[in-house]
Amino acid sequence: MADEFMKGLALFALGGLGWITFGGWYRTPSYYEISQLFGPTQGVESVYDSVGVFAGDAFFWLMFIGPAVFWVLLPAGRQLRESMAEDAAN
Repeated sequence: MADEFMKGLALFALGGLGWITFGGWYRTPSYYEISQLFGPTQGVESVYDSVGVFAGDAFFWLMFIGPAVFWVLLPAGRQLRESMAEDAAN
């Protein structure tokens, strides 16, 4: 159980740091504006910039989906499998 918590926490931290990095590069026009990291993309002129914007979006979703998998879905699946095995044994 502790290893699943750490895997989820690592994915949360990795996703958050990646999202902040790519968001700072492509979505923050000025540090004095209110809408940082969620604003429209700025300066996307090449394929590499498009890949950077996509990577930022992927890290954003990794920050939420990664922990949800390790903290909710895997333990729920194990509990379901154990209860089904108990029902089959009875």
